Amino acid sequence: MAFGIYIHWPFCARICPYCDFNVYKNRAVDISLWQEVLTQDLRWFADQTGERTLTSIYFGGGTPSLMPPELVAALIEVCKELWHPSDNIEITLEANPTDAEQARFRDFRSVGINRLSLGLQSFDDAALKFLGRNHSASEARAALDLSLKTFDRTTLDLIYARPEQSLADWQQELTSAIETGVQHLSLYQLTVEPDTAFQKAVDRKDWSLPDDPLQADFYDLTQEICDAAGKPAYEVSNHAAPGDESRHNMLYWTYQDYIGIGPGAHGRLTKSNRKDAVTATNKPGDYLTMLPEEKFETEALQPEDQAAEYLLMGLRLQSGIEVERYEQLAEKSLPAGQVTQLINKGLLLHDGNRSKLTPSGRKVLNQVVLQLLSGSEDQS
Repeated sequence: MAFGIYIHWPFCARICPYCDFNVYKNRAVDISLWQEVLTQDLRWFADQTGERTLTSIYFGGGTPSLMPPELVAALIEVCKELWHPSDNIEITLEANPTDAEQARFRDFRSVGINRLSLGLQSFDDAALKFLGRNHSASEARAALDLSLKTFDRTTLDLIYARPEQSLADWQQELTSAIETGVQHLSLYQLTVEPDTAFQKAVDRKDWSLPDDPLQADFYDLTQEICDAAGKPAYEVSNHAAPGDESRHNMLYWTYQDYIGIGPGAHGRLTKSNRKDAVTATNKPGDYLTMLPEEKFETEALQPEDQAAEYLLMGLRLQSGIEVERYEQLAEKSLPAGQVTQLINKGLLLHDGNRSKLTPSGRKVLNQVVLQLLSGSEDQS
C-alpha cells in the first residue's frame, strides 16, 4: 500500500476571501518551536505505522512557501529517517507567486522539493484583485517560468467561472497556461463556501456566480481544451498527461494510507484490519502545547464509512473504482438497481471489475454517490 505524509503550514500573508481552509495570518512564528513539535509528531506517528515505504511528502497550507527552507529540509530529513523513501518519491510544496517567495524557489529545490504547486488562480490582474490575491499577473507568469526551470514538475491552480468572465476569456487564459508547458493543471470552478468573505458578499448581493447552464459550458470548454492539449482530466478538477498525475493526491483518491501533521490536518491509517481517521486539533496555539496523543483524535471507521469514502474519492477519478474493493470494504455489493438506473441515465459505466462516471456523471458526482449509498430509487 502506498503511503504519504501531509504537513500543514497554517499561516498566510493574507487570507483569500474564497478560502475556507484552516489558515491564520502570518504573525510572529517561533520556527524552532514548530520544528520541535512537528518532528515530535512525526516520531509519534512512526511508532503507529511501523515500517512503510514513503511515496510522497506534501507541504500544504496555508502558504508553506513562507516556511524557511531550513525547516522544510529538516522535516524532509526526519521523514526519510523514520520511513523508507521510495526511489521516485514525490515531494511537493505549495507556493504563492510573490517576489519574496520566488527568491526561495532554488533553495527549496536544493533541500529536496521536486514538485511545486503554484497558486496562481488567474493571469488577469482584475481577476486577481477580485480573488484577493497579493500578486500581479506579471508576477504569476514570472513565478511559473522560474518554477518550470527549477523543479522537475510544476502544477498550477486556476479558478474559472468567475463573475463576468466570458467563455472566450477563459479559453484564452487556459490556452495560455497550457502553452507554457506546465505539466499539471488544477482547474477549479469558483465556489462560495460558508463563513467566507465571498459568502458575505454574495449575501449582500454584491455579485453572483454564473448560472448553472453557463457553469456547465465552462466545464465542457475546460475538458475540450485540455483533451486537445493531451492533458485530460484524470480527476474531476485535475489534468495531466499520463505519468504527470499528482502522486500524493492519488493517495487520497485511491484510498491509500497517509498521515497528516500540523493544525487541522487529516489522515487515514490502516493498522491490523482496522482503518482509522485521524484529525489534528485546529488552533496553532493548542497544537503547539498539546502532546501528540492529546492533539490527534482517532476514530475507527466502520465498513460502511470506509466504503462511502472510497466511493466518493474513487469516483472522482476518470478510472473510477474497483468494484471488488468496494464490496470488501462495504461487506456488501453495490446496489444493482441504482447501478442499472445510473447506467441507463448515461451517468455511470460498469465494465467488469470497474465502475466509473461518464462525462455527464462527473458533473453530478455528489448526486451519483448519494444515490449509490442510499440504496433508494431516484425519484427525479
